[in-house]
Amino acid sequence: MDNQRVFRYAFASIYPHYIQKAEKKGRSQEELDTVICWLTGYSRKQLHQQIEKKVDLEAFFDQAPQLHPNASLITGLICGYRVEEIEDKLMQKIRYMDKLVDELAKGKKMEKILRS
Repeated sequence: MDNQRVFRYAFASIYPHYIQKAEKKGRSQEELDTVICWLTGYSRKQLHQQIEKKVDLEAFFDQAPQLHPNASLITGLICGYRVEEIEDKLMQKIRYMDKLVDELAKGKKMEKILRS
């Protein structure tokens, strides 16, 4: 898939899918927000402002206060790619987020998801 096309997806269009995935597995939107805020440094209020503004994924990560210092501890496969080996930094951040949402949906404990 063309990275530029992915970068242009509105975060607001992806977020409901994340909610659905989490809730289908018995997790809450609050837990989802916690995971995304942990990764990006956004507060919940800032996260929902980004959703309201309908920013694309590139802007979402460019405007993020700070990627969590432990984000590099996120490893494993997502969409057939090892997240730790993805060379494009923006795509890697997007896949980090995907991986965290997957872990949440799979029932991992929050302490493990948040690498604490």
